Amino acid sequence: MFRDRLLAGELLVGCFLNTGSPVAAEICAGAGFDWLLFDLEHGSASEANLLPQLQAVAASGITAIVRVEANERPRFTKALDAGAEGVMVPRIADAADAARAVSHLRYGPAGVRGVALLNRAGGYGLRGRENVETFDQRVTGVVQIESPRAVAEADAIAALDGVDCLFVGPSDLTHALGIFQQTDHELFVSALETVREAAARHGKATGVLVPDAAEAARYRELGFTLIAVGSDTSFLAAGARTAAAAGRG
Repeated sequence: MFRDRLLAGELLVGCFLNTGSPVAAEICAGAGFDWLLFDLEHGSASEANLLPQLQAVAASGITAIVRVEANERPRFTKALDAGAEGVMVPRIADAADAARAVSHLRYGPAGVRGVALLNRAGGYGLRGRENVETFDQRVTGVVQIESPRAVAEADAIAALDGVDCLFVGPSDLTHALGIFQQTDHELFVSALETVREAAARHGKATGVLVPDAAEAARYRELGFTLIAVGSDTSFLAAGARTAAAAGRG
């Protein structure tokens, strides 16, 4: 189970999917990643595009995590009923915000997720009851740490049952710190250490999105284990630029 692997500290490498394309999702699912992040916050896709993408990767057995647009119960419901195995929540402000996210992930009494059996997650009724009865133990909760306030609350956030990973957003966090994209700056490095220590103290994972192998190695050395390397958009853009340059010699 992906959540167990995450909490055990296993290195899990994935990528973001921003284009909303089932074809791109299928290609990335066969590339050797452990997980894929379907981005409904910044990506081109809408919730209407999510189901075909999830269907496109189903045969691969890869873990599908959806980044929802906002920390709102209906957004979680759509993603989870469609078959997502976890949710990433952007711009978590504090522990109360993180607790609200966890409640959206789980069925009652632990949460406020509504019960439905005739959906993809429940096999359209074939395993609906089984899905409901086991889902709270299987679903992966990833919250993003993207502000100084969230860093300050990292310990309280990590202490919450249901928060499985603190995922740093380097662009948002450095921007909020006034040092945009200066990931070597002491303020950002200090924030990373605060997040890492909080997660370790409570047996939770830390994650990050990086652009390349060098940055992936840097974060692995810091103890980060849920690592996303690039996105379908970045792969396409880089490949297209390389091809154009090659054609011109």
